Amino acid sequence: MKHSTKRDAICEVLGAKRDHPTADMVYERVREKYPEISLATVYRNLAQLCAEGKIVKIGATGRERYDIDTSNHTHFFCDECGDVYDVFCPLTLNGYKNAENEVGGEITSASITFHGICRQCLAAKK
Repeated sequence: MKHSTKRDAICEVLGAKRDHPTADMVYERVREKYPEISLATVYRNLAQLCAEGKIVKIGATGRERYDIDTSNHTHFFCDECGDVYDVFCPLTLNGYKNAENEVGGEITSASITFHGICRQCLAAKK
């Protein structure tokens, strides 16, 4: 895909807050600078950026969020407020090896997510 200022703006939005925005959130933020941008353009660019490995798509189908941090990490989804947090604690290789043994194959990548209630939502309940 050729270089474009709108694509740069999409990457800028993804890197600015690190809040794992949805495509709609990216669209609204990019529209502040480029009011003529279409939602289709945002979706097309997000898909291309994912295909190129420059961003990752996380979450359930239909409720995808996007992360510009492609380093090896997991995510925590708050079931109360919907926020998504990066989790960088190390996961052991044993779990992968056990899974490989169970399926009799070789794991080349994995996606692990945690779900629960975030600190802010827990505090609000008290």
